[in-house]
Amino acid sequence: MTDDTLRRESLPIAAVERDCGVSKDTLRAWERRYGFPRPTRNEHDERMYPADQVERLRAIRRLLDLGHRPRRIVGLELDELNALVRANNGTAAPADGREPASAQLDAFVELVESRRIEELQRRLSQCLLRIGLARFTVEVVAPLNRVVGDGWARGRLEIFEEHLYTESIQTLLRNAIHSMPQTAASPRVLLTTLPPEQHGLGLLMAQAILALEGAHCISLGVHTPLGEIASAAQTHRVDIVALSFSTGVNQNQALDGLAQLRGRLASGIELWAGGGCSALYRRTPAGVTALRELVDIGPAVANWRAAHGAVG
Repeated sequence: MTDDTLRRESLPIAAVERDCGVSKDTLRAWERRYGFPRPTRNEHDERMYPADQVERLRAIRRLLDLGHRPRRIVGLELDELNALVRANNGTAAPADGREPASAQLDAFVELVESRRIEELQRRLSQCLLRIGLARFTVEVVAPLNRVVGDGWARGRLEIFEEHLYTESIQTLLRNAIHSMPQTAASPRVLLTTLPPEQHGLGLLMAQAILALEGAHCISLGVHTPLGEIASAAQTHRVDIVALSFSTGVNQNQALDGLAQLRGRLASGIELWAGGGCSALYRRTPAGVTALRELVDIGPAVANWRAAHGAVG
């Protein structure tokens, strides 16, 4: 096929968007992330999509509608895509109209990658309203954080894209937490991170679950020195100090910090720690309660209340 013929049979990006039902931003994101599609350029340096690639994009669109993940199908050849379409022939959407969890997460990630932040915020807000704060935090935000973090670590996401995502989630969680009436119930929980931990999203997720459990939450934000944490715990007469650690934290430094803080806190104040630092669960310091998952917070609060004769 000559170059002239190829150009005549190629479509501009706007036509592909209409034909295949895949947005321009998503097409560009797939090109950057998966190496497909591979458009040529016309004399005006505009993207042009050959007919064979358009056909592949149609098949990809059909499979996306059936719940397949983009990262698993975008790189497949046409015969492989068609085989999947045939294998899924007659597959219906869930009766309740809900997206499969994996497809929903991929949709959010695509919005991050294509830099459609306003749409991301809108769809996340809708999801929060639909399923509630507890499920949103545990079932959407937690796995989405892992996917976005992996994308950043592998160079598929720019730093600013990850920051925009994080800010969107933090805004949603803060607004949801602040909309709940503050209680005077026990336990009183002080939340923060140790220096040099600057990641506050895990802390905010823990606060959301604690607030839903009826705990009285006092957040110091991130990067609070040991002495200040101990002083704040005494001043506010808290029952529990809860710390969050991200995956990238220095593990020995995290364990040493916990041990030092435990020594500065009054014996009646419990020290809880959670997050992505794996050493927390292999070598939990004495006097520290390690909570591996967000779903562990509810039972831990219930145990504390049972031990102290308190109610929510």
